[in-house]
Amino acid sequence: MKQVCIYTDGACSGNPGPGGWGAILRYGAHEKEISGGEAHTTNNRMELLAVISALKLLKEPCSVTLYSDSQYVCNALKLGWAEKWRANNWMRNKKEKALNPELWAELLDLCAVHQVDPVWVKGHAGHPENERCDALAVAESRKFQ
Repeated sequence: MKQVCIYTDGACSGNPGPGGWGAILRYGAHEKEISGGEAHTTNNRMELLAVISALKLLKEPCSVTLYSDSQYVCNALKLGWAEKWRANNWMRNKKEKALNPELWAELLDLCAVHQVDPVWVKGHAGHPENERCDALAVAESRKFQ
């Protein structure tokens, strides 16, 4: 399996509000930057879309190390929360619905194709790829302001 590193970040001006996401995919010496955004969204949706958009670019099953400053994304994948939400018909518990179920479903389906190892990185702490993804995300969000 090819070893790929993916770095992602999402941004939102207001929550909800205009938002953007950015991602860097790295395979050996090859690197690709992607980004996108929405006029009315949340930071968590942007974090999820960054990961989904990056994984969708992979042309074959890969072993992916995913670097994200989103504990929401990292913990839900690493600790199995998202799988439990899906098993419970997208409920976090007996009273609370899981947010963004359509995005989680798409991400979990992609994680079934690829071996994804989420690694949490502290945001705004000088991590070069995280800083670049943040810049991409903020630039996208500004297109909607």
